[in-house]
Amino acid sequence: MEPVEVIARFDTQGKAHPQQFGWGGRVYLVTSTGRRWQERADEHLLQHILVMTVEAKTYELVFDPLELRWYLNRAGTSPQIALST
Repeated sequence: MEPVEVIARFDTQGKAHPQQFGWGGRVYLVTSTGRRWQERADEHLLQHILVMTVEAKTYELVFDPLELRWYLNRAGTSPQIALST
């Protein structure tokens, strides 16, 4: 996983909604989010979120709420999963 900068909003239940992220010297605008799941890594419970960008590519962002850091786990795949907003 690669660290990335993410701008996200958090709703009243604490659910993250990524709006954009920076990677490879570019800024990617998020148009929708899809599947979410959690994965335990040591003492961390990582939150995985699939997002779609304006280029119609899907990315897997990972949020570590213990360290308050975002990571990119999978980059720029063609959409194969139904996404919702």
